[in-house]
Order: sequence, then structure tokens, then C-alpha cells
Amino acid sequence: MTAVVADATATRLAAGRRRLCLVLLVGVTAALVVSGLKPHDALTWLLEVLPVLIAVPIMIATYRRFPLTPLLYVLIALHALVLIVGGHYTYARVPLGFWMQDWFDLTRNHYDRIGHFMQGFVPAIVARELLLRTTPLRRGAWLFTIVTLSILGVSALYEFTEWWAALAGGSATTDFLGTQGDVWDTQWDMFMALCGAIVAQLTLGSVHDAQLARLTRAGENNSNS
Repeated sequence: MTAVVADATATRLAAGRRRLCLVLLVGVTAALVVSGLKPHDALTWLLEVLPVLIAVPIMIATYRRFPLTPLLYVLIALHALVLIVGGHYTYARVPLGFWMQDWFDLTRNHYDRIGHFMQGFVPAIVARELLLRTTPLRRGAWLFTIVTLSILGVSALYEFTEWWAALAGGSATTDFLGTQGDVWDTQWDMFMALCGAIVAQLTLGSVHDAQLARLTRAGENNSNS
């Protein structure tokens, strides 16, 4: 009887995850298509949405053999929307950033700060999930530290990418860089990613652990059935 209930629960959870993923996929795809219609700069749009174009096919291809937690699917979709909006307008011209500039009397459009916070926030949960599921690491200080330092490394790599793009494209990549005259923009970008990684682990760690436990139980039930 217990096994039957467990199988039914696993089936229900899998069905719910499929529905969620389908809704997120349709939403992100629609946003991507709309953003590609007359973007401010086509090259900038391509560079900004490139992570989405890479990540979505990978997640579709690995969905059956390595499904992610619902939390992670939602976070990745939100991050994709941030990138897509930034790609359409360019980060220095996103309306939300101008509204923030007016509300808080800022000297520049800070949408890029949101983007780099998300660059730490979402990948931190990605790294946390991959490390907990594929390595001997367990929850605790070492996991927190490794995830945080990994995200700093990812952020630094992204800054290198911007640098290489600037060297290759010259003035054509100005919108992609989005420094807006801030000499400390690179440092701010990495700091925001660091903050995002720390905040994500502190605020979502327990929710993530609960979903990982359910995902593990569902996988065990499937393998035993």
C-alpha cells in the first residue's frame, strides 16, 4: 500500500513539473520572439540572449534523465526574462531602470545591477543543485563557500567575455558593455553577483532542500518500480 501511494505521489509530482515546465517554456519562448522584433541593436540582442539560446535546448534534452527542481526551473525562467528584456532595449535603456532612476534619484540606469544580481542569484541555486546531486558535498559551510566562490568565478568570466567582445567589436559592442561611464562598473557587476549568490543561498536554501528531497524520493520510487 505504501509503495502504491509513493508511486501515485511521484506520478503527480512529475505531471505537475511537466505542466510547470511547459508554461515556463511557452512564456520564455514568446518573450524571446517578441524581444527579437526590432530590438534596439541586433548584435547586442544576440549577445544578451545567447545564454538563453544555449540553456533552453540543454534543459529540454536532459529533462527526462536529469530533471531539475521546480524552484530552479522558475528561477531560470525569471533570469531568462531579465536577459531577454535587457537584450531588447539594451541594459542602459530598459524602462524599469529609468523608473528606478527617477524614484531613487540615481545618476544612471541601474537595470544592469538587477541583471548582475540575478547572474549570482540564479546560478547559485544551479550550482547548489548540481553539487548536491552529483558530488559527495553535503549541506554546510563548505557547500556555501564553494557555491559562492564558483559564482564569483562565473561573474569574472563574464567580465572577461565583455572585455574580449569589446576588443573584437570595438564601438559596436558599447551597448553590450553597458558601463554608462562608470569606471567601477566591472567591480560593481561582480559585487552584485556575489550579493545575489549569498542572498539566494540564505533565503532559498531550505525550500531548495525540500524540493531536492522530493525529487530524490521520486527518483528512487521510479527506479524501484
